Amino acid sequence: MRLFCLATLALLLPQFVYADTATGRVFLDQNQNGVLDPAEQGIADVRVSNGLNVVTTDTQGRYEISVKDPAIVFITKPSGYATPVNQHMLPQFYYIHQPDGSPAGLRYDGIAPTGPLPEQINFPLIERPEDPRFEAILLADTQPQTDREIDFIRDDVIAELIGSKAAFGMTLGDILYDDMSLFPRYNALIAQIGIPWYNVPGNHEINFQAKNDQYSLETFKKFFGPPYYAFEYADALFVVLDNIDYKGSGEADPGDIRGNGGYDTGISREQLRWLAKELTHVDKDRLVFVATHAPLGSENGIYATKNREDLFRLLAGRANLYSVAGHTHTTDHMYFDKDDGFAGPGTFHHHVLAAVSGSWWSGPFDERGIPTSDQRDGTPSGYHILEVDSKDLSLRFKAAGEPADYQMRIVFDVAHHQLRPEGIRDYKAGQLLDGRMSQDEVSAASILVNLFDGGPKSEVSYRIGDGKYQTMQRTLRKDPYILEQFERHRETRKTWVQASLSTHIFSADLDASLPPGIHTVTVQAKDEFGRLHHGHAILEITAGFAGSEVGNRYPTQ
Repeated sequence: MRLFCLATLALLLPQFVYADTATGRVFLDQNQNGVLDPAEQGIADVRVSNGLNVVTTDTQGRYEISVKDPAIVFITKPSGYATPVNQHMLPQFYYIHQPDGSPAGLRYDGIAPTGPLPEQINFPLIERPEDPRFEAILLADTQPQTDREIDFIRDDVIAELIGSKAAFGMTLGDILYDDMSLFPRYNALIAQIGIPWYNVPGNHEINFQAKNDQYSLETFKKFFGPPYYAFEYADALFVVLDNIDYKGSGEADPGDIRGNGGYDTGISREQLRWLAKELTHVDKDRLVFVATHAPLGSENGIYATKNREDLFRLLAGRANLYSVAGHTHTTDHMYFDKDDGFAGPGTFHHHVLAAVSGSWWSGPFDERGIPTSDQRDGTPSGYHILEVDSKDLSLRFKAAGEPADYQMRIVFDVAHHQLRPEGIRDYKAGQLLDGRMSQDEVSAASILVNLFDGGPKSEVSYRIGDGKYQTMQRTLRKDPYILEQFERHRETRKTWVQASLSTHIFSADLDASLPPGIHTVTVQAKDEFGRLHHGHAILEITAGFAGSEVGNRYPTQ
């Protein structure tokens, strides 16, 4: 059901003068027609915001809040209620106040002029029980660059998610790849999953013609509403933040035909001010789940949100925290502590999720005509499923188009070739990393496991046959599988795609005394959430030449 018109929000400065006052009611929409009818009752204690301040409704569901021109008025959906959704399953929890509409000169449509502030802005809610045990679908970086790449999302991910029992879904930014004319079709396809869908702004939803960050998300806001907001579900509070700060078209590189002025990663003062006030209404022991597009940090230190310490200070004292991001097209786990500026208690788990587009829809095509598109850290393209049980949560990775238990890749690496590009041509695909080697090569070989969603707390071990399990060590390195894929299929790889260091490769040297024969290799892994995974591979050792050359090379006569 559509609520009012679609809305926008300017990033408000703390010193601005409020121009008007918005009033209205949050009400129980018993007949679900989106209109406050005479017999329908208001709902008390619902939070209403103008993007800076937060007020709560009175016993009759009434609120009053000052607004600026332009502004957005939005509510935090309370537990036990649902917001109406539009025809594309997008929650309608906001009202745009932008009398003059978006600035002229934007390539993609923004906000049409809304006119004066209405006399009443009423927000309907639908009563709906919410089980404290629920699931949600998390997509990151769907990022279709062309209309054809939307086909890939449709067939690789959406089709297998239709009928999901998840409570809602969320895309963590880079929903598209700059071409925002694709939004209507993309949204219509995501809606086929059949659940409410929330969205986070990324660096590829920017209106590059905007002169500054304030008007950089006009098209995003046209479709999805505010770039930062919160909603409750059961015992959890979900917080969406925009940590992409656009520098403006005046900073554009003259050689960039898009007119992209570049961006920094940071959370604006306005968002932090809003969040501080939002959190005053949230119990300290409640689960708070934070979603951004760019990571708050990464293990290799390449990606970080510049002023993350300001966010950490707001979240300090809360034991039940979790945060997710996308952006890197890799998978990563960070545990922020006092050394990172997070005062505790405990650590703050930050999870960088796998990209639906993997390596930006690169790679050879499978039998369906969809690129394999493994990520640059060797993780298959895919998504995550969030599992919440009151204050506890876990995430599980799902490789697109693969069985749910496909959680690792096992390969064997013989040190002498090191995957040098000039040698790859001499082998069939996969031959360099398979389990067939001579006894002479065993002493220089290792077993490598890419635990797709592994991290610092994961544990991986392996055994040969019925032998004892041997511990494998996590090592920061490039995945040899993806190095081979990118070299072997250069013509299908987008030009900027390069293998990157993986934070979830585990390795161990093979026992040089292994005899010739066929051996079963069993790998067991415990991931960051204590979930157990198993995998198998076959190691085939052939007889070598060692021993046949023992003695003098030129025998004496």
